[in-house]
Amino acid sequence: MAKADRLDRLDARRSDLEEEYRAVLFEALRRTASGKAGLFGHSKDRRTRATVAPTIDALSEMGEEIDKARELLDMPPFELQQQFLASRGPVGPQAVGEPKQAQAWLDRLAADSGES
Repeated sequence: MAKADRLDRLDARRSDLEEEYRAVLFEALRRTASGKAGLFGHSKDRRTRATVAPTIDALSEMGEEIDKARELLDMPPFELQQQFLASRGPVGPQAVGEPKQAQAWLDRLAADSGES
């Protein structure tokens, strides 16, 4: 019974962390969509990278904790974290800018959550 209780608490913590991750990511995406670059790491500018570093660090830490919990619960890795990490980094000159990329993410997240 104690193991089931521990797993229930772990699952509740995982769920809370996933909600917090989504909220932090959503706010960062809103800032980026309004013109604050850096979230997707397209720029090599040190100041831009330093400005967004706390948000990236917070998302990374939460994502790691979520994935550890998911592993213990025999669940697949946190897909949103995997997608976000895959979308970061240098891009070619023909790629859309970070504000447009952030708006596309916001639109997709809204559609996934059933919002209009």
